[in-house]
Amino acid sequence: MEFLAGGRGEVRITPADVGKRVSVRRLTGDGEGSERFTDAVGVLTSWNEGVLSITRRSGECARIAESSLVAAKVVPAAPARRRAPAATVRELQEVAARGWPAVETERLGEWTLRAAGGFTRRANSVLPLGDPGVPPAAALERITRWYGARGLPPAVAVATGSAEADAELTARLAERGWADERHTRIRIAPLAPLADTPPDPAGGAAVALAREPDADWLALYHRANEGPGGPLAEDVLKVLTGGPSVWCATARGADGRATAIGRLAVDGRWAGFSAVEVAPDARRQGLATRVMAALAARALAEGASAAYLQVEADNTGALGFYDRLGFTDHHGYHYRRALPDAAR
Repeated sequence: MEFLAGGRGEVRITPADVGKRVSVRRLTGDGEGSERFTDAVGVLTSWNEGVLSITRRSGECARIAESSLVAAKVVPAAPARRRAPAATVRELQEVAARGWPAVETERLGEWTLRAAGGFTRRANSVLPLGDPGVPPAAALERITRWYGARGLPPAVAVATGSAEADAELTARLAERGWADERHTRIRIAPLAPLADTPPDPAGGAAVALAREPDADWLALYHRANEGPGGPLAEDVLKVLTGGPSVWCATARGADGRATAIGRLAVDGRWAGFSAVEVAPDARRQGLATRVMAALAARALAEGASAAYLQVEADNTGALGFYDRLGFTDHHGYHYRRALPDAAR
């Protein structure tokens, strides 16, 4: 760090810099001659009760005691990449799972059982990334018991449309009578062009960003009442605010009413977009594009370079919109759900 020249450091960041990319140096050791300097660069995601959280590009989060800082400053974001991103199916599966986290998880070998009170199938299904560590019949029996104990239907998210997809698992579940549903596409795009949208020529209200959804945001989000817990269940908020670095965007009309919303989860180089919705009487005004642009600019500031999102395959309107923004299909997935007599 050049601001340590001459052996003198200076802490130039405060809690007001949360959300910015920072570089910090701290002193570690036991105080008996083993002290050493350790550096960290990433996005300052929180500063609470004397502890800083810094999320690196890899998605790893470092927790640093304020008292250990010897130097720190805000640094420019890395130059944005404008070429199409590359990723394996497994990388995107893992990133997407972190960006839309379940409230409760349990490991079964390399599989992850996920539950969130029934809020979205994504957070209430098995993520099978390898070997469950037990024979197939035993794995399905374990899954059935686990979800049954939570009052949820057993379901497995199976990747499709790629050489890396698990065709064998798909066939096995189909043979056992697990029905397929909710076919979905994972789409990716370079992040930088998404932030290039020109300002609204009509001079509309700016898009506001916050770490958590407010009541107006939730009122516009059509899935906020999903799950057996009822309206605005605790699990809904836990999923929406979970993830490495989450932002909620809200555009408002002249009357102050929320007219468009969106959600962003930044995880290393990836920026995940979800919950992009526009009020029915405010559509075809470019609001969704403006929400995406505001979130993309935030993600670029945190060092991300690639975008991903998930769209159900029969949502032609959303597919066309994301086509125009430069998104292309990476792979797909669907759910295999156990019918009452299929888990045996």
